[in-house]
Amino acid sequence: MQQIEIYSTQRCPYCVRAKALLDTKGLAYSEIDVSANDRLMQHMITRSGQRTVPQIFIDGDPVGGFEQLSQLAASGGLD
Repeated sequence: MQQIEIYSTQRCPYCVRAKALLDTKGLAYSEIDVSANDRLMQHMITRSGQRTVPQIFIDGDPVGGFEQLSQLAASGGLD
């Protein structure tokens, strides 16, 4: 089983869409809310090299944001 992590914020529409996509696929994930935690935000930036949310990791490997997750799903990479 894949370990999926998603760094998100409470008011991010792309975060909501990414979580909904994972939910429709029946995939469990850990959500890390970086809204009010500068330490977690810095950890996300260090891991991904990106400052935007969502940032998604599968088995520790960076996937990117919602668009990249959507492309991965469309190609069968989440099945």
